[in-house]
Amino acid sequence: MPEMPEVEGLVEFLGGRITRLRIDKATVSAINALKTFDPPLSALVGSAVIDARRHGKFVDLTTDAGIHLVFHLAKAGWLRWYDTLPATIIKPGKTPIALRVGFDDGSGFDLTEAGTKKSLAVYAVRSPDEVPGIARLGPDPLSEGFDRQAFGALLVGRRTQIKGVLRDQSIIAGIGNAYSDEILHAAKMSPYALAATLADDEVDRLFAAMTTTLTEAVEAARGKPPAELKDAKRRGMRVHGRRGEACPVCGDEVRSVFFADNSLEYCPTCQTGGKLLADRRLSRLLK
Repeated sequence: MPEMPEVEGLVEFLGGRITRLRIDKATVSAINALKTFDPPLSALVGSAVIDARRHGKFVDLTTDAGIHLVFHLAKAGWLRWYDTLPATIIKPGKTPIALRVGFDDGSGFDLTEAGTKKSLAVYAVRSPDEVPGIARLGPDPLSEGFDRQAFGALLVGRRTQIKGVLRDQSIIAGIGNAYSDEILHAAKMSPYALAATLADDEVDRLFAAMTTTLTEAVEAARGKPPAELKDAKRRGMRVHGRRGEACPVCGDEVRSVFFADNSLEYCPTCQTGGKLLADRRLSRLLK
């Protein structure tokens, strides 16, 4: 899933390419991806893009018609950029393309989604706050004013696992499965640690790890075209997606815990005092 650093890279790329361009085409080929009907998507045609912003994992393209084109790439979505947009006709149900947007200089992009589970979402709204997922976002972890004290206040009283807290978009915006693994590894903290029980020095360590990990990832994404962002993300991962490999810090084997539709990765030596975390899916199968 694209997370905050990759989405930030997309926003910077789009802002540099399409600001002041007029939208010539906005076509949805996966009707289930379009979550709004008023204003219609066709109202974007003829308007110029005046800004590109990120809200958590959402991309927000503002137009001079007062309409925002907002999209969320979900787990398997991506943006495919073209300097010259293909002229081929998109056939609904026959392509992974969910949305095609073209501009008056001939460029454009497709939003694509792999797999059978379709979660990519597109919105045409007059204000980004009309998008439910944006309206309930917590603070951005790299935003000005979000300091150690603000972070610590979010953890007070939360008797839930810190991995889940970091991924909860209503608490902190933009962090997903991959970067929560990376942050917890950098903080030398178990993903199962309860947020409310963390000592002050642990919160200090976690906040520093979060800030450093995300800042470095944003820098790695900066200036790259969309086609290169996924590989840049993978190269930067120390534990996420590296099950069975050696931890780059201590050399221990990176382990996984599997859930219904994803997994987490961690280093036992660095994060859990050598203890292997229970794989709940396997535990259920053995009962």
